[in-house]
Amino acid sequence: MEQVIYKSEACQIIGVCMEVYNILGYGFAEVVYKDAMEIEFVERSMQHKREHLHVIKYKGKILQHNFLQILHCMKVSSWKSRQAKKESQMMPFLKHSIT
Repeated sequence: MEQVIYKSEACQIIGVCMEVYNILGYGFAEVVYKDAMEIEFVERSMQHKREHLHVIKYKGKILQHNFLQILHCMKVSSWKSRQAKKESQMMPFLKHSIT
């Protein structure tokens, strides 16, 4: 089993998700969870962007539809420049994004 990149940050993000779920439960619109998670990130002083647009390429061509990542944590996003050799652990969409 491979070592997890940014284990501490991943645990913090999971903690945010669990806190929001424990308080709100399920059944709300996605935007409600976005709002709650943003509050948690701010209260925990975690750098983030609420939404981050990824332009996707397929066979060298930009696709008409893009991928909107709901939460973009700054520490995790810098992995590409520092951890390129561990690319296999990250989500496949990053491999095809232009950003």
